[in-house]
Amino acid sequence: MLALPRNQFSPNFRIAFVPIAFALFSVATATAGQETLRHAFEANCVQCHGQDGKVKGDLDLLQIGDPQNLLATPQTIQDLIDVLEFQDMPPEEEGPLPDDTRTAMIGALQSLMETAISARTSFPQTPMRRMNRFQYSNAVQDLFQLNVEVFTLPERMAREHGNYFRPATGAMPQTLKVGSRPLGKSQLIEKRLAGIGPFPQDLRAEHGYDNRGDHLSLSPLLMESFLTLSRSIVDSPDFNKKTCGIWDDFFAPPAKTANLESVIKSRLQTFLTNAFRSPIDTETLNRYTSNTLARIQSGESFTQSMKLTASAALASPRFLYVYDLGGPDSDMALASRLSQLLWGSVPDTILLERAANGELGDPDTLASEVDRMLKDERLKRFCDSFPAQWLQLDRIITSTPDPKAWPSFYFSKYRGSMHMMLEPLLLFETIVVENRSILELIDSDYSYRSEYLDAFYQEGVDPQRMPPTAIPFSRVALDDRKYGGVITTAAVMTMTSNATRSKPITRGAWVASVIFNDPPEPPPADVPPLPEDHDDIDIESLTLRERLEMHRSNPECTGCHSRIDPLGFALENYGPTGLWRDQYENGRTVDSQGSLFRKYPFESITEFKDAILAEKDRFTRAFASHLLSFALGRAIGIEDYPSLDHITGATRQDGYRMQTLIKEIVLSDSFRHRTTKPNPTLADATP
Repeated sequence: MLALPRNQFSPNFRIAFVPIAFALFSVATATAGQETLRHAFEANCVQCHGQDGKVKGDLDLLQIGDPQNLLATPQTIQDLIDVLEFQDMPPEEEGPLPDDTRTAMIGALQSLMETAISARTSFPQTPMRRMNRFQYSNAVQDLFQLNVEVFTLPERMAREHGNYFRPATGAMPQTLKVGSRPLGKSQLIEKRLAGIGPFPQDLRAEHGYDNRGDHLSLSPLLMESFLTLSRSIVDSPDFNKKTCGIWDDFFAPPAKTANLESVIKSRLQTFLTNAFRSPIDTETLNRYTSNTLARIQSGESFTQSMKLTASAALASPRFLYVYDLGGPDSDMALASRLSQLLWGSVPDTILLERAANGELGDPDTLASEVDRMLKDERLKRFCDSFPAQWLQLDRIITSTPDPKAWPSFYFSKYRGSMHMMLEPLLLFETIVVENRSILELIDSDYSYRSEYLDAFYQEGVDPQRMPPTAIPFSRVALDDRKYGGVITTAAVMTMTSNATRSKPITRGAWVASVIFNDPPEPPPADVPPLPEDHDDIDIESLTLRERLEMHRSNPECTGCHSRIDPLGFALENYGPTGLWRDQYENGRTVDSQGSLFRKYPFESITEFKDAILAEKDRFTRAFASHLLSFALGRAIGIEDYPSLDHITGATRQDGYRMQTLIKEIVLSDSFRHRTTKPNPTLADATP
């Protein structure tokens, strides 16, 4: 019997897909490929799903419908391709399909997919969204050219010390200092505007990021808080000539002989164009100018009047919202998308000028702008935002291993996790800055380690050598492949464990979601916890694998567990804090063997890494889909698949280099042609 395919997009997929699929395969005009599909399904599925009235899972595969239904729902086709490529069908107990049959089925489905996608002429619409607080802080800092922070954000996990991040050099230093904002000592204390409090942190979407349009609404209460925030920024005692780079050009009073209205209009035209990321129409410019002039004429100082006008612009929806009502020729919107992706902020003057001149529609010009922006130190913001969310590193903030079992994890009131969380982030920064292969995210022969981390991995740590502030890290060579890459870092291993033991299911789900972008369905609500005792069995004498075998006896759980358990058990040699182990505390030997996609057997972590690298294009496409989703502020849709195919192919041709992948994402049709749902009230919304 073929297992029914999972669907990461719709919980109703199990109920919907097969009747529609069989509708296509039953028609007389079916192609040879579709005939192969029909025979394969009839030979392996209908015994349990339609034949003799037997309908498992409420699925009758013998239903007949309109074959056009399948072409109208290409996600169904893609899910069928996925379960065949991942070898989720048939289930293990039924044995695999012959390779030639599986290949023919996938080919026929891919042909159908091409037909279905070719009929689509637009991309999924991105809901209009406001800037999250990370983007807002960056935008305000860049708009005023501030040399201090607007407010400190713990979600920017790695605090740079000593200006080590210099992408123009194309190299990371051998040694550097970095702090952990959420866990380190005094790492949230930095030069910033006094009297400014950030609005609440925007949460990460499930299997997504904190810039998703469907999560970033603007309620009346939040709108009011933005009005208060914008006023407090310009009224801060630290907002002055020493901290504000545009002070002389914008806030300083002009000469007494100058035409006041002309000066105000000229200054506002530049400022509002930068703030709103688009040319300012005459009516809007005149409204802001008149308002400012009226304040001055009523007795307000020039500087204070310009401050109030600037604060009004910061509270305008045209500043707060990231939106794109244009099509492929909307260069200003493209400039805004690009700057949000790489700098988490508004475009600079160069990018805006290129957009205003209509130059970004030229792929060569757009590519040159990407190259320029990748060399700018503002790229640190991309490294502060995307990798931590992609790796779900926020989970380590709450990780608290048992202090009796792992005392070296703790020092005073601090935790070793402040060092651990920085290791994968520094690896990511290195791959970006040095334009290295993204495959090093899976397996690298180097890493950045503090003295604490280096000793910790060798199980000989001295807790007295764990600085909680600006932590020195050094680039070290790794000669043991059980380390290297992000998967086997102590950070990931710790955050996917509980206080007393590793959690293979959690780890497997993390690998499936992060590395392959194939998150499992949520478990049923009635799943019991892992048994801690049993009347007839000595639980303590069992391995974790044996305990989970008892747990997964529920047939509804078998499908997901057969996929994610091997991914988690591959990492079972790493204990709850990431330390290597060959045996459990009960003396039983750790068993990490398994197979990837029922295609690549492995018996060790190095063989597991080799198995992932044997599917490097699958990983590349998955990583690209994560980054494309981050770039677009929405979930990936079927219409984006041709873009992902092209991005993957181009990245492969250039040795899987990170900057090539980033550039291909920007040049993709999905990124260049994106649109948002229009808001009829926004165009007229000007404070």
